Amino acid sequence: MSKQFDVIVIGGGPGGYIAAIRAAQLGKIVACVDEWKNAAGGPAPGGTCTNVGCIPSKALLQSSEHFEQASHHFADHGITVKGLSMDAGKMVGRKDAVVKQNNDGILYLFKKNKVTFFHGRASFVRAVDGGYELKVVGATEDALVGQQIIVATGSNARTLPGTPFDEENILSNDGALAMTSVPKKLGLIGSGVIGLEMGSVWRRLGSEVTILEGLPDFLGAVDQQIAKEAQKAFVKQGLKIELGVKVGEIKVGKKGVNVAWTNAKGEAQALDVDKLIVSIGRVPNTIGLNAEAVGLQLDERGAIVVDAECKTNLPGVWAVGDVVRGPMLAHKAEEEGVAVAERIAGQHGHVNFNTIPWVIYTSPEIAWVGRTEQQLKADGVAYRAGTFPFLANGRARALGDTTGMVKMLADATTDEILGVHIVGPMASELIAECVMAMEFRASSEDIARICHAHPSLSESTKEAALAVDKRTLNF
Repeated sequence: MSKQFDVIVIGGGPGGYIAAIRAAQLGKIVACVDEWKNAAGGPAPGGTCTNVGCIPSKALLQSSEHFEQASHHFADHGITVKGLSMDAGKMVGRKDAVVKQNNDGILYLFKKNKVTFFHGRASFVRAVDGGYELKVVGATEDALVGQQIIVATGSNARTLPGTPFDEENILSNDGALAMTSVPKKLGLIGSGVIGLEMGSVWRRLGSEVTILEGLPDFLGAVDQQIAKEAQKAFVKQGLKIELGVKVGEIKVGKKGVNVAWTNAKGEAQALDVDKLIVSIGRVPNTIGLNAEAVGLQLDERGAIVVDAECKTNLPGVWAVGDVVRGPMLAHKAEEEGVAVAERIAGQHGHVNFNTIPWVIYTSPEIAWVGRTEQQLKADGVAYRAGTFPFLANGRARALGDTTGMVKMLADATTDEILGVHIVGPMASELIAECVMAMEFRASSEDIARICHAHPSLSESTKEAALAVDKRTLNF
């Protein structure tokens, strides 16, 4: 006998669990299916973000940053540390505990909001009157029928052709987050978010880190003034970054991994490392969904084809997050999940792709929203730019972290803010004000005229806004 639901969500990551909760809040009878398992085999909802992505990486970044501060910067504050050591195993254990807290928190939220949770893998069986039948295979097998289906199955790490992940020597983000000892030499292919964050963690703990990047520019999607500032900081810290490379044969031996590569000049090179992290992007996860059983349309990348409202080609079937077009960001998935739940309930859910913030949680942090200077130039948009360095900010000086700047771009005619780009301390928090300003279509003058607390890092945002009009007060 099939279990009947108004809405069934396939996937319990940020897009899925949030969609399930919002649909339940709106009075729907909701089920959420997720197959992630913890070490004991129990349910671990939260998807890649919670289990092997956003949350665990931030836990390791925090631990390694504490170690970096104690090793190199406490002395500046008059603090002497003797016999300093790092237990990588305990650090990873703390990370696992943080992950479990988040897993358990989601299960609690399901219970609180009366969302029925099924632990297993869901797949389409067939279309039925008024909806779709799904099969859930876990410890038991269940048949579910839902009037509306939301697919939120996320993404998987992309492999190099002919070089599968073994999570021992050649690591995805999963293996990179599970290392319990510090490799002497660590290689990374890809200088995106995962590469830079994982490289930063293990560099702080003593690894000699080399990053191989195929693109000629560092962080090509980032405003290049900000990217160059970040690159200088990372190189100064000890990250070795090679751009414009071509990766050749990769061999795994008894002593580690050998990577043959060619530099930007076309010269053959070799890199020997203890561990190799491959972070060259992610691919939509539709494995085992049995999309063909109901005729669900996929594109050439394997992503589910959706329209602007996240509707698929099938009536009553929606898809959100990494498994559809757009940036693969947890908060983008959440916004789409809420919007779809509200559309199902007859409301008008909305997601503004132009104001989705991006963050790289390195030190210095990098955060941005809106368009870059190079994009505005390419689009022929007349703009004015204002920058303000953290070197001139009192709070940053007191923190002992004056790397970077805030950069604001505004329309030359209307003064509407078109983009804000930050590299420096707490950029991940500072960007929220800029996102809100852009959502309200604020001008740079609006930010310049708002009173900001002193001393605070947010004063740098105000000063960057003042700089758009060439009237900074502290630089």
